[in-house]
Amino acid sequence: MGSLALGAAIAVLTGIGAGVGIGIATGKAADATARQPEAANKIRTVLLLGAALAEATAVYGFVIALFIMFLLK
Repeated sequence: MGSLALGAAIAVLTGIGAGVGIGIATGKAADATARQPEAANKIRTVLLLGAALAEATAVYGFVIALFIMFLLK
């Protein structure tokens, strides 16, 4: 049982990577928009796409953690 909990905890750690990645991307997008305001719409589009993909990674990790906790008892 302890190894299952450890595996679930490790799977949930994907949320940390997603949070850091989205934070870095947001900062870079803010810098890019400050340098080239005329490209703000394109920058925003790329930022939102990247943030959605990073957040999907975190959700997948959470789903795997739930799978480990409840289905592999």
